[in-house]
Amino acid sequence: MHNAIPDSINMKQKQELLGVITGIFIFSLLFHRQDLGLNLLIFELIYLAYLVLTKQLDFKKINILIYSLAVLLTVFFTVLIHSVFSFIMNFVAVFILVGLIIYPEIKSILNSIALAFNNSIQSQVVFLRKLSGTQLKGKRLGTYLWKSRIFVIPLFIILIFILIYRNSNPVFDKIVTKIISTLNDFLLSVFKNFDALILVTLFIGLVICNFLIFKSKNQKVIDSDVGSTDALIRKTVRRFRSFKITGLRNELKAGIFLLFILNILILAINVIDIIWVWFGFEWEGEYLKQFVHEGTYLLILSILISIVLVLYFFRGNLNFYKNNRLLKILSFIWLAQNGILTISVAFRNFWYISYFSLAYKRIGVFIFLVMTLYGLYSVVIKVKDKKSSFYLFRKNSQFIFFLLVVCSLVNWDVVIANYNFNKADTSFLHLNFMATLSDKALPYLDKSLSEVQSIDSVQKDKFRFKEKFMTPFEYNSLIQNRKFQFKEKWVNKSWLEWNFAEYRAFMKLR
Repeated sequence: MHNAIPDSINMKQKQELLGVITGIFIFSLLFHRQDLGLNLLIFELIYLAYLVLTKQLDFKKINILIYSLAVLLTVFFTVLIHSVFSFIMNFVAVFILVGLIIYPEIKSILNSIALAFNNSIQSQVVFLRKLSGTQLKGKRLGTYLWKSRIFVIPLFIILIFILIYRNSNPVFDKIVTKIISTLNDFLLSVFKNFDALILVTLFIGLVICNFLIFKSKNQKVIDSDVGSTDALIRKTVRRFRSFKITGLRNELKAGIFLLFILNILILAINVIDIIWVWFGFEWEGEYLKQFVHEGTYLLILSILISIVLVLYFFRGNLNFYKNNRLLKILSFIWLAQNGILTISVAFRNFWYISYFSLAYKRIGVFIFLVMTLYGLYSVVIKVKDKKSSFYLFRKNSQFIFFLLVVCSLVNWDVVIANYNFNKADTSFLHLNFMATLSDKALPYLDKSLSEVQSIDSVQKDKFRFKEKFMTPFEYNSLIQNRKFQFKEKWVNKSWLEWNFAEYRAFMKLR
C-alpha cells in the first residue's frame, strides 16, 4: 500500500513526459519551416483530444465548455480568415482555457490568464525537475548529470595543458592542428545538410508543449479569486463612528455638488454635439483631423475619467449610506449623458468614414465604443445593486473577450477593400493605404490602370489636398507585382499552410 502512491505518481510523470516528447514531435512535423494555416487547426484538435482522453476537460462545468468552444471557433476562423487578429484571439482563448484547466472553479478570466501566465514559466521548471527525476537503469537521470560534474574540472585542466604544449612545442602544435582540422572536416561532412532551424522549432515546441501539458497552480491567484465576490461588503468601524458618519456626509455633499455641476457641463456639450455633429454636420473639404482624432481621443478620455469618478464615490460605505439617493440619481444621469457622448463620438467616426473611407483604427474606434457603452452599463448595475470592483472587472473582461472573438471572425481587409473602392466616388481613397492590405484582399485591390485613373480623376476634383499620394500607375504596378509574388508563393505552399482566405484570393486571381 505504501508503494502504490509513489508508483502512480511516477507513472503520471512518465505519461506527462511522453506527452511532451510526442507533442514536440508533432509540433515539429506541423510547423517546421511552415506558415500558420491548417497545421494550427490540426495541432489544437490533437491537443483538445488529448485533454478529453486524459479527462482534463469537464464539460459539465459551463466555463470549460464555453472556452473550449471559443478555442475551436477561433482556430477554425484562423484557417478561414487568416488574420493576425484571429491568431491573437485564438492564442488568448487557449491561454484562458489552460488557466481554467489549472483551476476550473475560477470566477474571472483575468485570474485565469494570470494562472496561465504563471504556468507558462513554472511549467518549464516542472519539466526540468521531472526530466531529472526520470529513472534510467534504476537511477535518476539527475544523478547521472550530477555525477558527470566530476569530469568538468579535469577536462578544463587538460585543455589548459594542451594550449601550453601547443605554444611551447611546434611539432605538437602541428599534430593538434591536424587533429582539429580533421575533426572539423568530419563534422562539416556529417552536418553538411543539417537544418539548424530545426533546433529552434524543437525549442519552441518544447516550451509550448510544457505549457500545455504540465499544470502548475499559483495559490495566491486562486486565493484572491476565491476571496472575491460580486457583492460589495460593508466595512463596519466601531471606533470613531461619529467621525466616520461625518466624513461620509461631507463626501456625499462634495459628490452631489461635483456631479450636479458636471451634469450641467456635459449637458451643454451633448446639446452642441446633437445639433452640430448628429444632424448639422457639413464637410467643407478639410482633413477632419481635429474633428475626429484630437476630439475623439479627448472625449474618450473624458468618458473613462467619468467612469472612474463614479467608481470613486461608490467605492465603499457610501453605497450603504441611507441618504445617498440624490447622489445615485445624479450618477445615473451622469453615466447616461456619457452614453450620449459615446454616441456623439460614434457619429464623429461615422462622418470621418463617410468622407475618408474605412481604416483599421476607424473600425477599432467603433469596437472600443461598444466596450465603453457596456462599461457604462456595468457601472450603473454596480451602483444600483451595490456590486464590487471584482464584479466590474469580471463582467467587462468577459464582454471584451467575446466581443473581440466575434470581431476576429470578420475578414476586415476584404471589407475595407470592397467598401473603399465602392465609395471612391464620394469618399477619399488613400491608395498608399490600400496597397498595404494583405494578400487576402488582392482580388478586390486588383483594378486595371484605366479604372484607377478614372477613380483618381474623380478624387482630384473632390479632394484638393496638397500632399502627394501614390499615382494610379504606381499603384497598378505595385498590385500587379504583388499578384505575381502571391501566386508564386501560393503554389509553392505546403498543404499544412493552407488557409481558405488566401485560397479564395488565389482562385479569384487565376
